[in-house]
Amino acid sequence: MKDVLSYKGYIGGVHFSGDDNVFYGKIEGIDDLVTFEAKDVDSLIKAFQDEVNDYILLCKELGKEPEKSYKGSFNVRIPREIHKNAIQQAMLKGISLNQFVQKAIEKELQHT
Repeated sequence: MKDVLSYKGYIGGVHFSGDDNVFYGKIEGIDDLVTFEAKDVDSLIKAFQDEVNDYILLCKELGKEPEKSYKGSFNVRIPREIHKNAIQQAMLKGISLNQFVQKAIEKELQHT
């Protein structure tokens, strides 16, 4: 199960508050905080889409890029044995561990 919504290339993480009896979420992958909420699923989808549209419009008015700027590096924690095996395989292929991981991610993304 994936607790996400997707619209115009944006993803919204979705949660439910039993205390407040409301669905809520935020647009992921942007530098700004944009949230949405609703009492039912159909209203939540509409609220998310409305917030995406408003965010795109506001960014355009401000002359700002709406997407988060990714720097191209991140830390990944994996079990030691997988780390060891990945380094060994990279060495056998004559590439760096970074190149090995990049190729694995690219391969996985081809399936989406």
